[in-house]
Amino acid sequence: MSRASRQPAKLPPPPREPDLDECCGSGCAPCVFDLYEQRLERWRERCKALQSSQDQRS
Repeated sequence: MSRASRQPAKLPPPPREPDLDECCGSGCAPCVFDLYEQRLERWRERCKALQSSQDQRS
C-alpha cells in the first residue's frame, strides 16, 4: 500500500457562516442563513462521500 493511499482525504473548507449583520431581518426567502444551511449540508455530504471513498480504498 502506498503512503498516499493511507493519508486521510483532504476535506474542503466549510462554507463561511454569514455575519449577523448580513441578514436584513425582513424575512427574506431565502435568507442568507437559509442559504448558509444549504451550503453547509452540501459540504457535510461532500465530506462524508470523500471519507467514505477514502475508507473503501484502505
